[in-house]
Amino acid sequence: MIRFDLAVSHGSFALDARAEVPACGITAIFGPSAAGKSTLLRALAGLEAASGSFKMGGDDLAALCAHQRGVGFVFQDARLFSHLSVAGNLDYAAKRARAGALSREMIVEALGLAPLLARHVAGLSGGERQRVAIARALCTQPRLLLMDEPVSALDLPLRAQILGLIESLPRRFGLPVFYVTHAIDEVARIADHVLLMRDGQVVLSGPVQAVFADERLDAFTGHFEAGSLLEAVVQSEDKAFGLSLVAVDGVELAVPVTGLKKHARVRLRIRARDVAIALKKPSGLSIRNVIPARIAQMREDGAHAEVFLQAGGQMIRARITRASAHELKLKPGMKVHALLKTIAVDRQLF
Repeated sequence: MIRFDLAVSHGSFALDARAEVPACGITAIFGPSAAGKSTLLRALAGLEAASGSFKMGGDDLAALCAHQRGVGFVFQDARLFSHLSVAGNLDYAAKRARAGALSREMIVEALGLAPLLARHVAGLSGGERQRVAIARALCTQPRLLLMDEPVSALDLPLRAQILGLIESLPRRFGLPVFYVTHAIDEVARIADHVLLMRDGQVVLSGPVQAVFADERLDAFTGHFEAGSLLEAVVQSEDKAFGLSLVAVDGVELAVPVTGLKKHARVRLRIRARDVAIALKKPSGLSIRNVIPARIAQMREDGAHAEVFLQAGGQMIRARITRASAHELKLKPGMKVHALLKTIAVDRQLF
C-alpha cells in the first residue's frame, strides 16, 4: 500500500491530505482547479516542502530528498531539455537513475521512440514530446510515477493516443501511477482507484467503480455526468451491425464498437440519465440491453428520483422522474429490469 499524510501551507492555501491507496494500477487525483492536486503531487515528489509522512513499501519517503525518493514526474508541458536530442534526454535521466530493472531499450521499444532518437526535441509534435517525457521519467527507474495533467494540452486524437499509452504503463512496467486530472472522462477511462480533492483535502477515496456510484461525485461533475462503470467480458463480434457482445455477470449486452479482443475485460460507462426501469422484462422495444437487478436504495431530488440498482456484483445508477417512481411504486428490495439506452466502452482491461 501507499500511505501519505502531508501538509503544505501557501499563504491562504493549505494542503492537509491523507489517504491509503494500492501500490498498483492507476490512482486518479480528481477535483476542481485550486483543489491542491498539483501541490499534492509535488509534495509526494519532494519538490514542495511538506510536513508529515509518505510511506511506500515500508519506507517513509518524506524523510528523503527528492532525488532519493525514486519517484518519476511527468509534467503537463513535458519540460524536455531543448538543447538535447531525444536520445540525449533519455541518457541524461538514465545516467542519474537509481538501480532498476527497466532497460533503456525496453522503454524505447514500448513507447515507439526508436525513429525519434536522433531528432531534436524542438521539432517534435505535442504527442511525441509527451511520449519522450514519459520515457525520460521511466529511465530514472522510478518506484512510483507521478503525472500532472499530461494530456490537457493535446488535441483529441493525440489525447486518446497518449491515454492509451498511459493506461498500459502499470501492466508493462509493474509500477503504480498517480495521475492528476480535472477531466472525468479521463478518470473513467484509465483509473483503477480515485482520490477526490477539494480545498486541499481528500474528501473521497476508493476503487473507481465505487466512486462513480457514490452520490458525492455529483458535486464535482454535476448531475449530467453521473452514472456507473461496469466491467464486462467480450464474447463475440457482430460485424454486420457494427456491434460487440459483452457479458456483465452473465447477462449479454450489445455495445456499438468492434475490434475488441475476445475474452478481454472491458469497462463500460453508463450515464444515469440513460437508464430506464421496468417492472417486467420488456419486448418490442428498440432498447436491446436489459439487465435484471434489485433496487438497493432510492433518493428523491426535486423532480427526479435517484435509483441505485444492484446487478450481480455491480451497481447501476438510474435517474428517472419522481412521477415514474411513484407510478411504478418503486422501493428498495424490489426486483426490476434496468434498460440501458446508451453504453460507452471506456477502456479495455488486461
